[in-house]
Amino acid sequence: MELTILMPCLNEAETLGVCIDKALGFLARAGVEGEVLVADNGSSDGSQAIAEARGARVVSVAERGYGAALRGGIAGSRGRFIIMGDADDSYDFSRLEGFLSELRGGADLVMGNRFQGGIQPGAMPRLHHWLGNPLLSFIGRLFFKIRVHDFHCGLRGFNVQAVQALDLRTTGMEFASEMVVRAALEKLRVVEVPTTLAPDGRSRPPHLRTWRDGWRHLKFLLIYCPRWLFLYPGALLLALGAAVTVLLFPGTVWVGGIGFENKTFIAGCLCLLVGVQSVTFSLQVRRYASRQGYLPRHQRYATFLDNLTLERLALAALVLFAAGCGGLVWCLIGWWGAFFGSFDSPMATRLMALSITLLAAATQIFLTAFLGAIMDVGQDAAGR
Repeated sequence: MELTILMPCLNEAETLGVCIDKALGFLARAGVEGEVLVADNGSSDGSQAIAEARGARVVSVAERGYGAALRGGIAGSRGRFIIMGDADDSYDFSRLEGFLSELRGGADLVMGNRFQGGIQPGAMPRLHHWLGNPLLSFIGRLFFKIRVHDFHCGLRGFNVQAVQALDLRTTGMEFASEMVVRAALEKLRVVEVPTTLAPDGRSRPPHLRTWRDGWRHLKFLLIYCPRWLFLYPGALLLALGAAVTVLLFPGTVWVGGIGFENKTFIAGCLCLLVGVQSVTFSLQVRRYASRQGYLPRHQRYATFLDNLTLERLALAALVLFAAGCGGLVWCLIGWWGAFFGSFDSPMATRLMALSITLLAAATQIFLTAFLGAIMDVGQDAAGR
């Protein structure tokens, strides 16, 4: 069988029938050997009977959630290709030629683009139209370097074998983002085709919840991109902290009549501390994610990440710890020279702050090294 048209369903009795009719009409008109498959997620309004009466096949998916329903439907499909879409009559299942043509041409994932095809008045809330979808799609393009301008279009087609190999795991609305992100990470061929969006035909509110599901999509994008979550902010803070501490360590720096001294120096030390923590988190998370298989091995830095052993990180922590102790000893000697009395030295204050920062950074690296070693225990056991 060439094509499965897959519809996730949870109480869609009002619109399911017309969606199935349009999909079957497309298969007949295009001469495609295919099926309409309804992945029912526990409907209580008779959607299952409607689907079977209209000529669709129904698979029941007990685990709740948009992603869970689609995963169950994908597992139960018979087609080489799948075109999936919501069963609320907002997508036109009678016009799938563009999707099927791209799939036949070798595309692994074909995304619909509602902004190119046309969004009818009232079909999409203004917040989603002008902020939510464009912003999340921009973040997705920025993080994963993929030319998809409508990350959350519910009408999309894919090669079943290619998508099953991605081992998609999410069960909620963020499944839509996971499919695109994992396809990008695995270098699958992803294309877009214009599609339309009409107001849905339901009388009940949609299952989508704007802020909850928007946050879940954003959280997913961040989790799957440790560079933007940890590495880039951490590297920026490290660079800023290093610049501030190096410039101010000799003494006050004046810029346009404004003096930057110890308070600014301490802020620079804080940037160093947070930057070290963020960068070490990034390295450990990336290493763990690639070993667990939900992120691919980094082509250029895989060996470097594999060499981030407990012993090497502990050695780096020891070097920083020794430097911090050396600074504290210097300050103690200076205080001793003042007979442990008043010791008002701006240089000593900066050195004390820097030394404490180095000690704290050493502790962070040491603890993060052990955290990485603990995460490796399960991986080593699995390997045996």
